[in-house]
Amino acid sequence: MAIRYPNGKKYIPVQNNQNQATKPAQKKLDYSNRGMTLEEDLNETNQYYIENNIAIVHKKPTPVQIVNVSYPKRSAAVIKEAYFKQASTTDYNGVYKGRYIDFEAKETKLQTSFPLKNFHEHQIIHMQNVLDHGGIAFIIIRFSQTEEIYYLPAETLISYWNEMLAGGRKSIPKKDIERFGDLIPIGYAPRIDYIKIIMRKFEWDLS
Repeated sequence: MAIRYPNGKKYIPVQNNQNQATKPAQKKLDYSNRGMTLEEDLNETNQYYIENNIAIVHKKPTPVQIVNVSYPKRSAAVIKEAYFKQASTTDYNGVYKGRYIDFEAKETKLQTSFPLKNFHEHQIIHMQNVLDHGGIAFIIIRFSQTEEIYYLPAETLISYWNEMLAGGRKSIPKKDIERFGDLIPIGYAPRIDYIKIIMRKFEWDLS
């Protein structure tokens, strides 16, 4: 199925510098070590927060306009071509103790850095706007080779993005993610307890 942006440009999913030949091996690694993808873990985590009245967070729906559909069988329709109605911002948003929270979730196979090309300029602008209006913005990064998940404040991401635009490096070193971010241990319920990180960081402002 071909999906296109509002300007007509074809959407190509980010593969984190990995070609299609390595994709099956990555899927095997994910399911053998964790059982679920990062998105599934986060969706399960958010459901836990909702059911236990901790926070209200949902994955944002992506509005798509379907322009070409075929019907190979009477009981099934296959979408052949579609367009994103608008540029996406971030993956998740919600509210925790009266504060708006907004974040993006990304994965990489690299072990020593995280490529900034995984983000788009409009996402950076969106997160800066969230910060300017008093919201809490961050990213969740998963290093798939080491099964490590980090919470990284949007302020740090934006700083490295601006350095890249000024001619600096095009990735965030993992040692800086460890320095400015927080490691999120994988648990059972919730799976990825990022609210605990927010609670610790903003305790003075959320009490």
